[in-house]
Amino acid sequence: MSAVSVVVPARDDAVALDRCLRALARQTVAPLEVVVVDNASTDATADVARRHGARVVHEPRVGIPMAAAAGYDAARGDVIARLDADSRPGPGWVASVVAALADPRVDAVTGVGTFYELRRAGGVVAAVYLAAYYGLCYAALGHHALWGSSMALRRATWRAVRGSVHDDDAELHDDLDLAFALGPRRVVRLDRRLSVGVSARSLVGWAQVRRRFRRAFRTLAVNWDLAPPWTRWAVRLGLPAGEVR
Repeated sequence: MSAVSVVVPARDDAVALDRCLRALARQTVAPLEVVVVDNASTDATADVARRHGARVVHEPRVGIPMAAAAGYDAARGDVIARLDADSRPGPGWVASVVAALADPRVDAVTGVGTFYELRRAGGVVAAVYLAAYYGLCYAALGHHALWGSSMALRRATWRAVRGSVHDDDAELHDDLDLAFALGPRRVVRLDRRLSVGVSARSLVGWAQVRRRFRRAFRTLAVNWDLAPPWTRWAVRLGLPAGEVR
């Protein structure tokens, strides 16, 4: 069985983090460790993490790409799993990560979720949101994207792509950027067993929506400058880049 490090980047999110760590304490398969990356918080985020027995890594550069990369670098397990502070995994989440990566051909896995504040509508809204995200990103990447609220990859895979990850730009979506770094030759699978509850707060209000779209387009632009979609699809299909447009 693979040893799993669960990485949780967090900034000023003590209340949500407390609930996330309580859920991790109830796992049927215990993780090797929980690594909370305190991203220059001014609240009790680090204290909450320590109270739950998590290892705290401090990342003073504000930004999820910086915090996530710091957590992955610090992870000791064979598998690096990722949750956000507002993620609420069920008791079988770590076990599902282990099962999903039991296939040695798989480099990374990504999951699904429901918006818990929306109650009955939460599952439907999240399904529509994630279907759009995964569908559009598949076309852009040539393979499945990663969703930072519920995902995992092998530590060896992280080390192999570490130099291609942009951990110096806070205006990128770190999960999508990492998916670009994995490239079309690696195997990324969508596994519905990796289901979590998440907050819908990142989609509430036009300011939040604009920020998400701005970061999405920036992530695409940065990575397409290195390898445009037709080149990525050519690799995926085993064709010369010029044959795919």
